[in-house]
Amino acid sequence: MKNMLVTGGAGFIGSNFIHYMLENDPDVHIVNLDVLTYAGNMDNLKGLPEDRLWTVIGDICHESALNHIWDIHPIDTIVHFAAESHVDRSIDTPEQFMKTNVMGTFTLLEWAREHGIRFHHVSTDEVYGSLNPSEAAWIEKSPYMPNSPYSASKAASDHLVRAYGHTYGLDYTITNCTNNYGPRQNVEKLIPLTIMNALMGKSIPVYGDGQQTRDWIYVDDHCEAIWSVLRRGKFGETYNIGGGNQPTNLEIVKRICHLLDELTPKSGPSSHDSYRDQITFVEDRAGHDRRYAIDSEKIYWELDWSPRKSLDDGLMKTVRWYIERANK
Repeated sequence: MKNMLVTGGAGFIGSNFIHYMLENDPDVHIVNLDVLTYAGNMDNLKGLPEDRLWTVIGDICHESALNHIWDIHPIDTIVHFAAESHVDRSIDTPEQFMKTNVMGTFTLLEWAREHGIRFHHVSTDEVYGSLNPSEAAWIEKSPYMPNSPYSASKAASDHLVRAYGHTYGLDYTITNCTNNYGPRQNVEKLIPLTIMNALMGKSIPVYGDGQQTRDWIYVDDHCEAIWSVLRRGKFGETYNIGGGNQPTNLEIVKRICHLLDELTPKSGPSSHDSYRDQITFVEDRAGHDRRYAIDSEKIYWELDWSPRKSLDDGLMKTVRWYIERANK
């Protein structure tokens, strides 16, 4: 892993991964390929060493951008984050999700096969579908049952990666991760949206009854898990990555409001009020999955990885980060 291509490295998880790698592996050099849609922000990469990180603005669907990178940097490893990922957007405009998540992955796989590049594919737990309250958490061999255009496009890309490993002998690994949170996340996502709307005095929207259950992982823990797979994972294997918790969306929102009440209490005539008063229940998302839960035993036993941040500690760190940005 001397010359690594990170796709979507100006986005939320990709940028945190680049920060993590440059801080923890002194030998790695990274090329970030990002088309800079609404989800990409070059400010996410500020302050990083310019002699170890280069950014190429380009589309993963365009082989010309990849060939340009190869002419300058002989890439040995691809870590593929680039994806359209917001479920609401996939319901409204699914075509772009098929283009980026399916055809973009196909283009990268063809390029990796041509040049003999190791391929790590970053995927989601949403490919497994939805669980009932009594059902066991998903393992790596759980059947795929995606329920949204987004999760279907990610499932398709997972299958493509496996097919290239089986058919062409491509060295690959896949990780399927739970909901990430932490610094640098786009404000359309639940946790930053809750924080920013609360601070701006806006309503805090909660879909349906708010009882949708998710497993949450602090983004640095996810980055460390990927690094563990890159260093010690077996080629051709999939690893589930989870945070080991299952709060409801409403519980997450209430926890954030409680932290905001402590860290930046309201002032003025309504100083006795809580940010919880801004919670507003809105019409549920179409086809909203009820529960996600993932079993991370495989990566724990095989690679000795487990999350370091508890949900309470991670939320506190995240809320502080967004408060600091809001006050600048």
